[in-house]
Amino acid sequence: MELNDIIKQLPYGEPFLFVDELLSADENGVIGTYTFNENLDFYKGHFKNNPVTPGVILTETMAQIGMVCLGIFLLNNDLKIDTVIAFTSADMEFLKPVYPNEKVTVTSEKLFFRFGKLKCSAVMKNEAGQEVCRGILAGMITKRL
Repeated sequence: MELNDIIKQLPYGEPFLFVDELLSADENGVIGTYTFNENLDFYKGHFKNNPVTPGVILTETMAQIGMVCLGIFLLNNDLKIDTVIAFTSADMEFLKPVYPNEKVTVTSEKLFFRFGKLKCSAVMKNEAGQEVCRGILAGMITKRL
């Protein structure tokens, strides 16, 4: 599966798509990037006159790149129109702030994928190579009811 094909199959669109590019994907994990544009709506109020990317958005970015893109890769041709990849849990540690216009790289490593459940560890780094957050992400793959 081509990396651009994975991004095209993501169930997200603007303004809630937090994947710019996938650099690699295999059965063990993925690496991808995203740049937080300064015009994203949440920067208007988080925080006034000192915008910082909210932790929930960092978590979502890590989940989209590190878990959902990995899930799509692992499903390959088994991804159907009624397939749903649902985020179920995260245990995150936030280490540094991410500011508007920063580019981050997310690297994930599959911990397990069985019975429709995917769990992976993920790390987000800034352009200086510093860890800004890390955690364990889990999700499940099911069919729409």
